[in-house]
Amino acid sequence: MTIIINNSSQAPIYEQIIKQIKVMITSGRLKSGDPLPSVRGLARELGISALTVKKAYDALEQEGLTVTVHGKGSFVTGDGLNLLGEQAMREVETVMERAVAMGRALSMTDEQLMDILRLILEEEKC
Repeated sequence: MTIIINNSSQAPIYEQIIKQIKVMITSGRLKSGDPLPSVRGLARELGISALTVKKAYDALEQEGLTVTVHGKGSFVTGDGLNLLGEQAMREVETVMERAVAMGRALSMTDEQLMDILRLILEEEKC
């Protein structure tokens, strides 16, 4: 598992770790039951504090994406991808609700809003 830390990023290191592991889960590079590197091993590999890695792993566990078995390590849960999919769906819905509200505020019709969505979808196919 390759994690790259960008020291010039505004994002804290633990958030960079979380984000990259989430991407690995959603892309299928990490599957249910796959182990994460040990906290100490990843800390050593990245040249960072083990506490930083632990903070990232704890956050992933709180989100239900991993489970930690004492003495064995942290593993991707079976629900990880489903949880991330639901989160992404909610984010898309929120953005679309804001777009509809903005269109309504500008007195746009449902048909005009749908035309814009169709146009965007067609442009994405190209």
